Amino acid sequence: MRNYAEETEKRVQFIRQAVADAHADGILFGNSGGKDSALVGILCKMACENTEGIILPCSSKRNFTIDKDDGMEVAEQFGIKTRVIDLTAQKELAIETMSQVATLSQAAIGNLAPRLRMLTLYAIGASENRLVAGTGNASEYHMGYFTKWGDGAYDLNPIADLTATEVFEFLRYLKAPQAVITKAPSAGLFEGQTDEEDMGVTYAAIDKYITTGEANEHDKAIIDRYHARSAHKRRDPLRYHGE
Repeated sequence: MRNYAEETEKRVQFIRQAVADAHADGILFGNSGGKDSALVGILCKMACENTEGIILPCSSKRNFTIDKDDGMEVAEQFGIKTRVIDLTAQKELAIETMSQVATLSQAAIGNLAPRLRMLTLYAIGASENRLVAGTGNASEYHMGYFTKWGDGAYDLNPIADLTATEVFEFLRYLKAPQAVITKAPSAGLFEGQTDEEDMGVTYAAIDKYITTGEANEHDKAIIDRYHARSAHKRRDPLRYHGE
């Protein structure tokens, strides 16, 4: 297990340096009510007083109930100023407008919410001279379990090297609300959705594999498949450089 007292100090310094280097006035993060956003919000608040979380419900009933409630509990416990912006109408308008010229796949529709959230965070961030903090962990990054130009876009990410297991450990160290620690991780893209059911493999299995190389054949096949097909998400856009 990591020394989380030391990890806290190092990450707080990382965040402070990023803000100073950018000559920014503060930080914004999407407060989803999940484990990753909770940890990012707590660390950013420790590093920068002018940190705000934006709760961005979009269509899914869960966004407006359990996720919003858990996000507010974290914000209240750690003194993080919070705003709520309902993006449901924006998503519906986007679907209506684009459906006039294209047939949208379910995957494309599912990715609208993360991209609308990042659009919102960057619009507010640019208007208020704030950096946008990312909330993805190393397990999700390895699996490509994030939306390109959605939650995969950010100015800084203070938890990018942590596995999902370590995120939970870190939150326990910081005495974050139990509701955030114990509920099943979910992107909240549709009713009943959970990350592990989507992927067909547990975070515990993913974390064991990426840290030790050990996995049963079933889990290894899933993890390798996800990692291979999401390679484009982990590299810079292709650019022609000439000869």
